[in-house]
Amino acid sequence: MIPVDAAISRFRRDLTIGTVLNGLLIFTASASLLTVLVAGGSAGAAILMLAVGLLWMFLSYRSIQGSRLTADSPLLIATGRFDEAENRIDAALRSFSLFRTVKLISLHHLALLRHAQRRWQESARLCQALLAQRMGALQGLSKPNTLLLADNLMHMGDLPGVYQALSRLYQQRLNLSEALTMEQLQVEYLARIGAWDHLLANVGAKIQLAELMPSTQAARTQAYLALAALKSGRSALSNWLRRRAELLVDPPDLTANRPLLGELWP
Repeated sequence: MIPVDAAISRFRRDLTIGTVLNGLLIFTASASLLTVLVAGGSAGAAILMLAVGLLWMFLSYRSIQGSRLTADSPLLIATGRFDEAENRIDAALRSFSLFRTVKLISLHHLALLRHAQRRWQESARLCQALLAQRMGALQGLSKPNTLLLADNLMHMGDLPGVYQALSRLYQQRLNLSEALTMEQLQVEYLARIGAWDHLLANVGAKIQLAELMPSTQAARTQAYLALAALKSGRSALSNWLRRRAELLVDPPDLTANRPLLGELWP
């Protein structure tokens, strides 16, 4: 298993090396071009430019190989093939890459893997290390990574951390999948802090969004809404939502990791 501290350290080191090497290549190529223009076709400068171009092509090819190593990692994680995903991510993190994107994606995949392995603290540390970096062309990666961080912190019981993570996304445009994940996290957060009135605000829209979620997330969201209705004295709505949740997931599975929901099935 990849040690998280070692993975983060290697990730930061490789980003620094890649940035420095990119700068050196650009500086050398620019200097060679300027020499050719000023000297009127210096053979040495032309050879140096050719060498820099060939080196850049070679390093780019090596970088593409690294991106291929981790391309299938999300599918492997989703199908429970954790060992194979670990090996591919480890190889991608160890491989040289001239481009930041390969390392950023590899670290995000490792955070996904640790989350799937229920190693919440390690996954959260990886998410935080990733969010501390300049995303550049991968700015869109910050949103799913922030949602993943919030989910890790929720499992760890760090509710102030969950609020801070979600507040980063309030003014951002989310796609449907991201919006559903955020809605699920917001519902659970409000239930954890006992904000029952806020949880039932616009409950019809929340129920409609829950219907678009995967079965486990939909059942959990409707169960939290049922608990809010129970706490607010709306027993008819609570019973209706509780039955809807039961149709999707067995109550023991819902309450296994969310003891707060045990009040619905005493």
